[in-house]
Amino acid sequence: MPRVSDEHLAARRQQILDAARRCFLRNGFHATSMQDVISEAGLSVGAVYRYFGSKQELITSIAESVLVGAEELFTDLAATEPPLPLVEALDRALRFVDSQCGPDGVFPLAIQVWSESLRDPALAEFVARIYANFRARFTTLVRRAQQAGELPADADADATGAALFSLVPGFALQRILADGPDPKTYLEGVRALLASQGVRR
Repeated sequence: MPRVSDEHLAARRQQILDAARRCFLRNGFHATSMQDVISEAGLSVGAVYRYFGSKQELITSIAESVLVGAEELFTDLAATEPPLPLVEALDRALRFVDSQCGPDGVFPLAIQVWSESLRDPALAEFVARIYANFRARFTTLVRRAQQAGELPADADADATGAALFSLVPGFALQRILADGPDPKTYLEGVRALLASQGVRR
């Protein structure tokens, strides 16, 4: 029997994840069964369980895929040379988030992941680790802004980075749940807040 290629295995795994993602977006985590995913994927029971032993494994894998794009973006923002002004870095982050807030984007699933993490300790640990990494990237942005004279040198970089990062999920929640402001309008509000504190923009 010929050996199945790594490419084929990866493609089949992705096929299952894509099917699960569609089911979760349509019906939510709790209303979706493994049989729903199997039917959506058009595969046999054995083929699906070869890759994922439970719905919980699927949810964790979906969570990883949902957050990886944001992690890559935030890492790039923190490493860009020369350092980006804070408002420009935030603008790029908001535009990415906005592109992923529609029905086919990753952030509607991210909200489900947040909710599921409240009852699943393993998922909660994963989410906490990822979001700690996100905050660290924004703390790096703040420290670089301090070095550039954009922010006071004596500001608490960790606290300021956490506050800056919180603007991103806050924007996503408003866009998805409350038809909130577009990125340009939201950013204008941020500019006004920064200007009121005498921060260079």
